[in-house]
Amino acid sequence: MRDLKYLIEFEDLLQEANNTLVRQAKKDGKLALGYTCYFMPEVLLDLPGCFSVRLRAPRSSSPDIASYYMSNRSCPYARSLLERAIEGGYHFLDAQLATETCTATNRFQEHLEILKLVDNPGFFVTFIDVPHKKGIRSNEDHYASQLRKFVLEPLHENLGVDISDEALRAAVEEHNELCRIISEIGELRKLPNPPITGYEFHVINLVSLVCPKYLIMDKLRETLEEVKNRKPDERPAWKVRVVLAGSENDDPEFTKLIESCGALVVADRHCYGSLPGREPIEIKEGEAPLNAIARHYLQYSECPRYMDTAVVHGRKRYLKKLYEDYHADGVILEQMKFCEYWTYERVADSLILTGDYGIPCCSIEKDYNNNAFGQLRTRFQAFVESLEIKKIQKEAGKL
Repeated sequence: MRDLKYLIEFEDLLQEANNTLVRQAKKDGKLALGYTCYFMPEVLLDLPGCFSVRLRAPRSSSPDIASYYMSNRSCPYARSLLERAIEGGYHFLDAQLATETCTATNRFQEHLEILKLVDNPGFFVTFIDVPHKKGIRSNEDHYASQLRKFVLEPLHENLGVDISDEALRAAVEEHNELCRIISEIGELRKLPNPPITGYEFHVINLVSLVCPKYLIMDKLRETLEEVKNRKPDERPAWKVRVVLAGSENDDPEFTKLIESCGALVVADRHCYGSLPGREPIEIKEGEAPLNAIARHYLQYSECPRYMDTAVVHGRKRYLKKLYEDYHADGVILEQMKFCEYWTYERVADSLILTGDYGIPCCSIEKDYNNNAFGQLRTRFQAFVESLEIKKIQKEAGKL
């Protein structure tokens, strides 16, 4: 296929957290608000005068210094973030908005403040509590009150951010436009021969998470039209289609590795993915914008920190639906080493998807800096071959 117009530029923007668009926004007088988790609503960090940056530590090496402060048996993503902060990679931040959801990233964000790793006057870190159950009105109210007390009010008091309902509605409108663009591109992956690869989509979605929206939106709109009119190769390089599901995954090179083995990634159900994450926020008539935002993020989350039996099985059905809707041949389940939630989720997914639904799965553990590409390549190649054999057997059975 013909290269996307902005792909190289998008790839360059992912080479560091303080990328050229972040620096431009800072020069424009905007406030950079960092976060790491879906449960810190991105839309609240994109209020007028602000822009959200979901933190990454691209091109990381071994986080040796961070391991002194955090156990070397803790999440390598969190340790890599701390290492990058110690290196001075996040001085551009005006605030870090944190959630009591993941112990490892909590420790990273605590160290940002304790070790004074951000050299920016007025920088502060704030935490919110997130309920462990969804679909309960009292939990939605609690979540909304946390967002107001520990996100909106500190932003207003410390940085002078407008947190009025009008400002919230404007942020939701811009957020929904972004979601529409990313979702429309994602829907094209359902086609028999998609006009976009999983790697390209991963890059596009990541850019939308780490760059100021007002500086990237026009390029995303143009990219949507480009993909719609793009002619895919008549004989595609891929052999099978897969859903990629799992924990934190902000490295498009990991998706490229999978696709180099012959498996087109057609759906991204992982942290930093779009499923879920790019659904528009509905503000019902008479509903306060903040309550609508709280309801939305609890309702759409597929995070394994929810452990009710019905919700756990609902996550498996969600994966099954993605497998069917995107016409996949199998599912790749990835888990960041030492991840407290996905350690159990990956095993349960593998057992239930294969045992109850008959969906072929490849289950792997990965590091943040992906220094074991050779071993992973072998695993993925073997999985692709097994899926090819299943397809041949299925076709033979129809004869």
